[in-house]
Amino acid sequence: MARAIMIQGTMSNAGKSLLAAGLCRIFRQDGYKVAPFKAQNMALNSFITPEGLEMGRAQVMQAEAAGIQPSVLMNPILLKPTNDAGSQVIVNGEVMGSMSAWDYYDYKSALIPKVREAYEKLAAQYDIIVIEGAGSPAEINLKRDDIVNMGMAKMAKAPVLLVGDIDRGGVFAQLIGTVMLLDEDEKDLVKGLIVNKFRGDRAILDPGLVLLEEKAGVPVVGVAPYLDIQVEDEDSLTERFTDSRQVDLIDIAVVRLPRISNFTDFNPLESIPGVSLRYVKNVAQLYDPDMLILPGTKNTMEDLQWLRQSGLEAAILKLAGKGRIVMGICGGYQMLGTSLSDPEGVEAGGTMRGLGLLQMDTVFSPKKTRTQVEGVFSQVGGILADLEGVAFSGYEIHMGEPILAGETYGLDRLTDRVTGTVKEDGACSGNVYGTYVHGIFDREEVAKGVVSAIGRAKGLDVSEIQAVDFAAFKETQYDLLADGLRGSLDMKKIYQILEKGVGDNES
Repeated sequence: MARAIMIQGTMSNAGKSLLAAGLCRIFRQDGYKVAPFKAQNMALNSFITPEGLEMGRAQVMQAEAAGIQPSVLMNPILLKPTNDAGSQVIVNGEVMGSMSAWDYYDYKSALIPKVREAYEKLAAQYDIIVIEGAGSPAEINLKRDDIVNMGMAKMAKAPVLLVGDIDRGGVFAQLIGTVMLLDEDEKDLVKGLIVNKFRGDRAILDPGLVLLEEKAGVPVVGVAPYLDIQVEDEDSLTERFTDSRQVDLIDIAVVRLPRISNFTDFNPLESIPGVSLRYVKNVAQLYDPDMLILPGTKNTMEDLQWLRQSGLEAAILKLAGKGRIVMGICGGYQMLGTSLSDPEGVEAGGTMRGLGLLQMDTVFSPKKTRTQVEGVFSQVGGILADLEGVAFSGYEIHMGEPILAGETYGLDRLTDRVTGTVKEDGACSGNVYGTYVHGIFDREEVAKGVVSAIGRAKGLDVSEIQAVDFAAFKETQYDLLADGLRGSLDMKKIYQILEKGVGDNES
């Protein structure tokens, strides 16, 4: 059975996911078989495994750092918010249904055996499990039947490293206050403190660290720097959404829908020099982009209504009329059609007019399509015509099926990786494109092809445009992450904590 170590935070977005990924990479580099685990993840970014099961992307990222294939055992419960007070509940990769926050809180104790079973199966296959918590263990109103913070640490007999975010201020109060609010048996599990996202002179911080150790009664095992690492973000707290990027030679705007999902689809495009990829949430931020992308969303019809009310619908139609590229991914693709119908109340119910840029009707049904695919662009017109014949890979995760009509043509041809079934996907009409495939830009040939086509249409010299092999690029980023953490964490102490487990604290 594997040894375990757990990363908990003083708040959401304290850097737990990134630190867990970094430790996964370090342990792997040191010769161990290591896997990530998070009992319950709440996020709209999800991934489909080869078996057609759904899991959170944070654990996919951590599995990549560990050099292993992702498995739903690493994330047995995924909550995908449907509104401010409810979520779709996914257990072991399968949709169980939707619940209000209160109903789920009342029900979650029934999921403890599922969490335990997944963890034990995973732990039987690896040397080390790096467990990630959620939010904060000091959320005292949520302690009953906890399955993701101290309850998980107890279940796995995992020592805890508690992480505070100095970049957001008050890190000493974060860490000391969190420890003070823990029960005595929970305090015993906390074996180390980490100050994360530090910028500046460490010598100025050192006196505070001494007092921190004295007041918390727990040693500080590292001060992690603010690392500029390009790996996939977990949720909507990502800094990409607040980054005020300047328009570059080639400008791509992604609409920041209220329920945006799988925005990691666009990371390969923003890694290309000369490309600005901006997230916009109102007309004032839109400007005049070369390409407008409507991303995936958990609630297509409600986000389409928001698009209409915000004035962005009219702006998008104007861009399309000027010949700009407009592209939709998954829910964004559905919005581009003529109509969306929801006869069984899967989303908002009823029928809604689409943007009308593609002659396509979407009908929702309770059945969710979940599959990994290989594909090739097959009927591409307009500015992106040179993508014809270019291969890609990715995955589908959606409810609803399209019905094409008129002058709208299928964009690509997909092959299911498991069954070998071939089908037509997506749609193309002029410079308007849509597809259900997430990850469609990940291959270098696709991302470079899109950017080069835009450049040629603008009369730019595209001979020097360089894209990256995104999988290889991510490997370099995981190594940089590991290097940064090795230089700032006391790895000798962390290995001692890992070896000793949940024994007494040592200073």
